[in-house]
Amino acid sequence: MSLPTMLVAFARYSRDGNCAVLGTNLRFTMFLAAGSVVGAVLGGLLLGVFPELVLIPVLALIPLVSAVMLARQD
Repeated sequence: MSLPTMLVAFARYSRDGNCAVLGTNLRFTMFLAAGSVVGAVLGGLLLGVFPELVLIPVLALIPLVSAVMLARQD
């Protein structure tokens, strides 16, 4: 679900050479990875609580909004 956000972020940061920061800040990178796993698990658990017709469009909209906001930043 976060593919649009990741693609825009990678494109922006790789132009500036800032992706190397992830390697030097391995602890931060691990927190990001852990947050992604927790978010995926929670999203899967929500499928049993909310109807799929409501939950899936809402979950798809979140990373799209994030990608647009990231693309508009200077």
